[in-house]
Amino acid sequence: MYSAVAQHGSVNAANNSNNNNSNNNNNNSGSVSGDAATPNLNVAAIGGTGSSNPPPGVVPSKNKALNDEQIYQWTSELVNGVNRERALLELGKKREQYDDLALVLWNSFGVMTVLLEEIISVYPFLHPQVLTASVSNRVCNALALLQCVASNPQTRGLFLSANLPLYLYPFLSTNSRQRSFEYLRLTSLGVIGALVKNDTPEVINFLLATEIVPLCLNIMEISSELSKTVAIFILQKILLDDQGLSYVCTTYERFHTVSSVLAKMIEQLSASTANSHQQQQNQSNGQSQAGQQGNGQQQGGQQQSQPSNSSGRLLKHVVRCYMRLSDNLEARKALANILPEPLRDGTFSLILQDDVATKRCLAQLLSNISEQ
Repeated sequence: MYSAVAQHGSVNAANNSNNNNSNNNNNNSGSVSGDAATPNLNVAAIGGTGSSNPPPGVVPSKNKALNDEQIYQWTSELVNGVNRERALLELGKKREQYDDLALVLWNSFGVMTVLLEEIISVYPFLHPQVLTASVSNRVCNALALLQCVASNPQTRGLFLSANLPLYLYPFLSTNSRQRSFEYLRLTSLGVIGALVKNDTPEVINFLLATEIVPLCLNIMEISSELSKTVAIFILQKILLDDQGLSYVCTTYERFHTVSSVLAKMIEQLSASTANSHQQQQNQSNGQSQAGQQGNGQQQGGQQQSQPSNSSGRLLKHVVRCYMRLSDNLEARKALANILPEPLRDGTFSLILQDDVATKRCLAQLLSNISEQ
């Protein structure tokens, strides 16, 4: 049953959660408590017993984080220094530079604990919703480093074994449309998205067991288009796994909940497409009367078409979710009756005109349900 995310215990952070934070204007010392759910920490799975030197058993090589002395200076600052916020920012800048940064983060003593402290320290700002932009930016820098760990094949399993994704669920459970909360949800989704990107059954089973699907569905309804796109990408990856498809289609209630959210997204995309077409038509009419000013207005018209590109990415995932649902016989029978009309009548033909793969997927979907 699609209920609220399961509670995993109360939040009680130790008084030392901010021992290294006193100079960062972040008055969160003391115990942290709140209504948000938090999992039990698997200390053995998290713990790295290394130091600020390269992790044991790993041979340094050229162009690797293991050879960059600045990496170890910033990890040391993160754990023991007074400028933790700067360390988070600088380490985040190294993510795109080094593929093996995750190994350093995981195996360097105290780093993962510090990242968890940063996350837990934000829980009191969720209820009541008083999250400032500066606090949101700081925790998102910590989440970016967690995403680095989640995306690395050598640390992904350890990341799951430590139950670390569960610490992000309170962020994903928020409903505020304030920019600081939107940014927090989007960055948290990025961590989950990094986990599912490689189609690992263990990841899917973990996410199903911890009820990520209701959280994604809620975000698909209330958040910005970018957050919706990441959330439905996660849902699509879950559905592509046989266990995930079975989970959604086991009961009609689950299937109906998922299909209803997808239908709402199609309705929103259809309205957005109609508005975009109307704007372009108005601009076209204006350009025909504007003489020499037509070139400038044409550029404006091209800028107006950009939302369609963004909508196209979202539409692609919606179509593929429907397509995957149609692989289930019972779901296929239901889709024959409830598939939204805009997917049948060519409403999105302009958006999909250059997307051959999605057009083919939509055609196959329509063929599947027509057989019922």
